[in-house]
Amino acid sequence: MSGSSSKTYLEEANKYSAKNYHPLPVVLCKGEGVWVWDVEGKKYLDMLSSYSALNQGHCHPKIVAAVQKQVAKLTLTSRAFHNDQMGPFMKRLCELSGFEKCLLMNSGAEAVETAIKAARRWGYTKKKVAKDKAEIIACENNFHGRTTTIVGFSTEPLYQNGFGPFTPGFKIIPYGDASALEKAITPNTVAFLVEPIQGEAGIMIPPAGYLKKAREITKKNNVLLMADEIQTGLGRTGKLFACEYENVRPDVLIVGKALAGGMYPVSGILADEEVMSAFVPGNHGSTFGGNPLGCAAGLAALDVIVEERLAQRANEMGEYFMGELCKIKNPAIKEVRGKGLLIGIEIKKEFGLARPYCEKLMELGILAKETHDQVIRFAPPLVIKKEEIDWALERILKGLLPR
Repeated sequence: MSGSSSKTYLEEANKYSAKNYHPLPVVLCKGEGVWVWDVEGKKYLDMLSSYSALNQGHCHPKIVAAVQKQVAKLTLTSRAFHNDQMGPFMKRLCELSGFEKCLLMNSGAEAVETAIKAARRWGYTKKKVAKDKAEIIACENNFHGRTTTIVGFSTEPLYQNGFGPFTPGFKIIPYGDASALEKAITPNTVAFLVEPIQGEAGIMIPPAGYLKKAREITKKNNVLLMADEIQTGLGRTGKLFACEYENVRPDVLIVGKALAGGMYPVSGILADEEVMSAFVPGNHGSTFGGNPLGCAAGLAALDVIVEERLAQRANEMGEYFMGELCKIKNPAIKEVRGKGLLIGIEIKKEFGLARPYCEKLMELGILAKETHDQVIRFAPPLVIKKEEIDWALERILKGLLPR
């Protein structure tokens, strides 16, 4: 393992890093499958998957091989020129998702910004909304990224405080309330942006039929349905995309995180020509979007998801894992909820915050992270085996003992 101690690395990070994160005090240097090791050689089971960017597991050999091959040949062309990796990757992604077109970016936030631009321009060119009057509806407790436009329609004060003024044109409604969506729509509404499951909000699952109803309402009113599947997509919830649970096809599908198996930041939006025609040469772009290294990683990452049936595995292993978690008799647990391998355990407020429980789990060899104060999120790589879940369950039982 590394020559320096965790203490040295933590001191360096504390001295030189902006304090925009509150990570657990563990310094990792190696990963394989569902396992990671710190610089002292201690082994942990990764129950976060880098916020679902590692659905295929750490350092999947097929994706590693694709990256190693490509990195020695060609890494970047910019979009001033074509490269031989982008076309095959987009073709595969479009065929898997069932959309006609793809626009590649890098981070999830960039993909959401791209969707916002697509919806607005579609509204002006196709729906004939008056100039600068387009409205997009989003939900309370949403998490779509960290740009100033996106945090402007967040309902989390921490994300907004000190970063205004914010971009106008957004309307907020309660999550899971289809009637609120219907009431919020006006002739200027161009899109409804929604997460099929709200991950950062604490693994919040809407009522059954909500997405289907939202699809009906948006279609009736000529409004784009934009599904943010950055965290829920690519097998995480037990389907390739969480929208499939209600047989919903959005107008815009936003993807990222696991799209390149954790090897490279790759994101994008998927839509049909009707929406994608909003973009013309020069009105949107990215130097690194569609780069050959990211596309080579992405093509291998998609192959792994399909060939190893990771969506089905997430469904089977998630059903088992959540079933076992629900059997735990613990007065500190308020609720266990989730879909596939996106699972949250909510801690009752009278038993304290979720953070100390995550710190205890870390000591026991489980890396999980709190979200929204009271929820511990369990989202291991989708390659996890039943015996590895059993190993984790033994430690979770101990780690969740009331403080």
